[in-house]
Amino acid sequence: MKLTTTFTRLALGSAVMLASLGSVQAQEDEVKIGFIVKKPEQAWFINEQEAATEVGEELGFEVVRLGGEDGQEVLSAIDNLYSQGAEGFVICPPDVRLGPAIMNRANQYGMKVVTVDDQFVNSSGEPMEGVPHLGMSGTKIGRQVGEAINAEMEARGWNPEEVAALRITNNELPTAVERTDGATEALIAAGFPEDNIFDAPQQSTDTSGAFSAASPVLSQRGDYEHWVIYALNEESVLGGVRATEQYGLAPEDVIGVGINGSGAAFAEFSRDNPTGVHGTVAVSSTMHGRQTAEDLYRWISEDQEPQANTETSGTLMTRDNWEEVRAALGL
Repeated sequence: MKLTTTFTRLALGSAVMLASLGSVQAQEDEVKIGFIVKKPEQAWFINEQEAATEVGEELGFEVVRLGGEDGQEVLSAIDNLYSQGAEGFVICPPDVRLGPAIMNRANQYGMKVVTVDDQFVNSSGEPMEGVPHLGMSGTKIGRQVGEAINAEMEARGWNPEEVAALRITNNELPTAVERTDGATEALIAAGFPEDNIFDAPQQSTDTSGAFSAASPVLSQRGDYEHWVIYALNEESVLGGVRATEQYGLAPEDVIGVGINGSGAAFAEFSRDNPTGVHGTVAVSSTMHGRQTAEDLYRWISEDQEPQANTETSGTLMTRDNWEEVRAALGL
């Protein structure tokens, strides 16, 4: 009897041990990836990281969310991920020229990399090969912005010869150049005078940076009553609109159209009274986060390398339709 009991206990103990080992192995087998963004406090990037986490929970992989606002922070984030056992990461870099340094560190650790929104460039300024990318076509999205501005100017009966355009620029960021160049092309193609387009170079791609860039331009060009505003994102357009408000322009004399479709635009469209933010070309940050995280996971777990370059499109969101567009894009 005692012998039987002893064997039973040993068997039960072995079963418990095997189950425990199996649980540990399952945890070790779970894929872990990083998701690094350049502005972790901005609504667009919050949406991306949350969407990545959500798809990770659905498919059974872990997402570590980190910020990297300069080169040193990015490299530290990569070191952090490696120490946690991550096998790769999705990144929107703070500077696309950091691509070679980032890839050098990732290669040292044997980590796979997918870029989102902003694409790495090499020393010649060309897109880096061998790094899958998902983002919007800057030029096409920019043209949508220009077309939306043209349509609204026509609806308001404005004479383009009497309108000034505030182009809030960041020439250090290729994506920004593509977007603002695309908008400029669309404006000029519709007959907008090129001499009426004024640059406002920004030091940072947020609302405060755009406000600082726009204010002196408005002060220098006080002979225009109507203004249109465009930039690389809606936060920057919002900064330009705030500058027009401080300058004394009425909302009906301003047409600002941004890019993204996130919290900054939602807040403006929710106000009791319209502001100078007419619209934004909305792109699904949720889709960007989900798709890149899933692509990286399948690359790691199933050896399915993502496409070299995937371009997404946008939808014009205004005060009149923003809730419908938001729902349709899952924002």
